[in-house]
Amino acid sequence: MTLILTHSDITSVLDRHEVRKAVERAHAGLAFGECQNPPPRALTLPEAGVAVPMVAGGQGLATVKLLCDLPGNRGRGLPTQRSTLLVSSAITGECVAILDGRAITAIRTAAASAVATDHLARQSASVLGLVGAGNLAVEHAHAIAAVRDIEQIVFTSRTAATADAFRAATEDLGIPTEFAPSAEQVVNRAEVICTLTPSRLPLVLGAWFRPGQHINAVGAPPRPDHREIDAAGMKRAHVVVDSIPTVLAKSGGILLAIAEGFLTEDDVQIELGHVITAAAQGRTSDDDITLFESVGIGLQDLAAAALVVERATECGVGTVINLGA
Repeated sequence: MTLILTHSDITSVLDRHEVRKAVERAHAGLAFGECQNPPPRALTLPEAGVAVPMVAGGQGLATVKLLCDLPGNRGRGLPTQRSTLLVSSAITGECVAILDGRAITAIRTAAASAVATDHLARQSASVLGLVGAGNLAVEHAHAIAAVRDIEQIVFTSRTAATADAFRAATEDLGIPTEFAPSAEQVVNRAEVICTLTPSRLPLVLGAWFRPGQHINAVGAPPRPDHREIDAAGMKRAHVVVDSIPTVLAKSGGILLAIAEGFLTEDDVQIELGHVITAAAQGRTSDDDITLFESVGIGLQDLAAAALVVERATECGVGTVINLGA
C-alpha cells in the first residue's frame, strides 16, 4: 500500500525541530558511511529547464526526488522549481509513499542551514541577515532562530510586497526586522548571513565579509553557471559543503571559483557531516569566516520524508492506495 501526501497533508504534520535533528543525523550518517547520496545527473528540458533526480538511501528506505527547475514558469505565473518525492522500502522495494516536494524541500533546506549555523557560527551571533525575503527566507528565519539567540533580522527584497509578506510570516518569532536596500548593507550588519535567491550572477562579494561572520549560500539552483557569492568570497571563507561529489557536479559557486583560480578541489574537502562527527574542524576561532555551500541533497529529503510518513501514518493523514491493484 502506498501513502499519498499532498502539500497541505505534509504541512499539517511537519515539525521544524524534528526535521532539523533528522537532517543533522542524516549528515552524520553520510560521514560515517551509513547512508548513500550519489551525485545527481541533470536532464535537459525545454525552455532551458532541467530535471534533477536526487537519489538517496538510508534508514531502510530508498528515495528519489525529481526536482524540475523551470525558468519558463516565471512567464506562466508558476513556481520555477517543482518537485515530487517517491519513497520505497530498501528491503522489499514497495512504494511506501509519494509526496509533494514543496514544503519538504523548503523546510529541510532551512534545517540544513540551521545545522550548519549551529556548528559553524559564533555562539554570540545575534543578528541574522537574509538576502531575499521569499518563503525560503521565512523558513530560514524560523530555523536559525532555533539555534542562535537572534535579536534582529536584517533583510532585503526586490519588491515591497515580498518584504511585507516576510514581516507578516515571521511576526510570530517576536524578533525585530529591518529592511535594507541592498545585499551589501545586509552583509555589513549581520553576523549570520543567508543568501536565498536564484541568482545567476553574484549578489554578495567577498570584499564585504568581516571576521567572525558565517554565511549560508543556499539559493542558487543546482546549475554549474549560477552563484550568489563571488569567487573572492569563496576564497576568503573556510568552506564546508553538504556533499563533496554534489557540489563538484552542481555548485556554480564552487565550480566557477575553481575555474577562476580562487579555489582548488583540495579546498572543498570538508562536508557538514565531517564537522558534526568531529572528523574535521569547522570554526577554529571567533575571527574565522565560515561558509556553508548548500546545494541540497537527496539525503535531506529522505530524512524529512521518513519523519513525515511516520507522523502522517500515526495521525491518519493522507490517502492510501494500492498501486498494484
